[in-house]
Amino acid sequence: MKHYIIGILAAILFLSPCKGFGNTSSPKQISEWRKDAEQGSAKAQFHLGGMYFNGEGVPQNYAEALKWYSLAAQQEFADAQFNIGTMYYKGQGVPQSYAEALKWYRLAAQHGMALAQSNIGGMYDKGEGVPQNYAEALKWYRLAAQQGWAMAQYNLGWMYYAGRGVPQNYAAALKWYSLAARQGMTLAQSNLGTMYAKGQGVPQNYAKSLKWFHLAAQQGSAKALFSLGVMNYNGQGVQKNYAEALRFFRLAAQHGDTQARIVLERLGEH
Repeated sequence: MKHYIIGILAAILFLSPCKGFGNTSSPKQISEWRKDAEQGSAKAQFHLGGMYFNGEGVPQNYAEALKWYSLAAQQEFADAQFNIGTMYYKGQGVPQSYAEALKWYRLAAQHGMALAQSNIGGMYDKGEGVPQNYAEALKWYRLAAQQGWAMAQYNLGWMYYAGRGVPQNYAAALKWYSLAARQGMTLAQSNLGTMYAKGQGVPQNYAKSLKWFHLAAQQGSAKALFSLGVMNYNGQGVQKNYAEALRFFRLAAQHGDTQARIVLERLGEH
């Protein structure tokens, strides 16, 4: 049994349109925000758009949300520009359009918004609204990753690991995975565990491998649970422990890991 890297690029992270500022949505608060929005406050316009998008204190209404986001976006309010992009990406209250989504993400990215930069990278990576272009994807991921955006750091690590748009470089992959993993990103933690187990870009180190697999497993990573089963079964960094291996394989299977189910069947365990 072998460890394996999570080879599918992480899904692009799209947050629900950002909620507004403040924690209350009382009729009085809504009235105050509406008054400020009508007087041209971009912050209030954005907040009101979020209330309509989420149905906070008002009936959910994507058309109204778009109206207020658009007014804020016209004043270069980056979060509003980003949220309009997300609405077009998902087709929420507007016809779905990757081209329009990309347009609005670019506007938000011009303000240095890391999430917008990361999403642009993802769209180039997948060829959504633009021809697939790994070099452009790498460029946008890097901009977001340099600002500490964990998803972009993970995606950049995967591109270096797989040699996607850049020469394969395990050391660079390890660097970016490590940055994402320290922010608690499960996929990065699991992949670090695999790289330490295999000695990819770093001397093989089962102790560090176990550390990262355990951190990912604590967050419910099926891949990490399976790998902990493998290490206990093979005695890698720990004493061979068949019972503990079975426990991890069962947990991995319960989390949907197909390979863990296959192993359990082969071992005659269910």
